[in-house]
Parts: sequence; C-alpha cells; structure tokens
Amino acid sequence: MKFAAILGFTVILVFITLYEWPKMKGQMKREKIAFAALTILGGILAFLLVFYPETPGPTQWMDAIFKPLVTILEK
Repeated sequence: MKFAAILGFTVILVFITLYEWPKMKGQMKREKIAFAALTILGGILAFLLVFYPETPGPTQWMDAIFKPLVTILEK
C-alpha cells in the first residue's frame, strides 16, 4: 500500500514538473529555483507522511513556532 502511495505522488510531482517547467522562460532562474525547492519539499513531506502518519503537519509546526509570540503580544 505504501508503494502505491509513493508511486502515485511521485507520478503527480513528475507530471506537474513536466507541465510547468517548459512554461518558465530561460530568464526565470529564481522562479525555477523556487519551484524546484517547493516541489522537493512537498515530495519530502509526502514521503514522511506516508511512513510516519503521526508526524505533525505544517499548520501544527506554525502553531508551535508562533504560539509563544502570540502570548507575548497579547499581554
């Protein structure tokens, strides 16, 4: 079952990259770097969630990071 999930989102990531990459012109180096970084980070997060489903998601990470700041600002 994990193999099917990994294969599925890998195929989706490849299709997204094949669809979007040619649309970016050669002069758009920063956009290509940002696209590649976000795609890789998304793929890593998907792999982690397949093998460790109890891993907190990005929303929970943001709550953990900004909760102390919110309590300081509310005082």
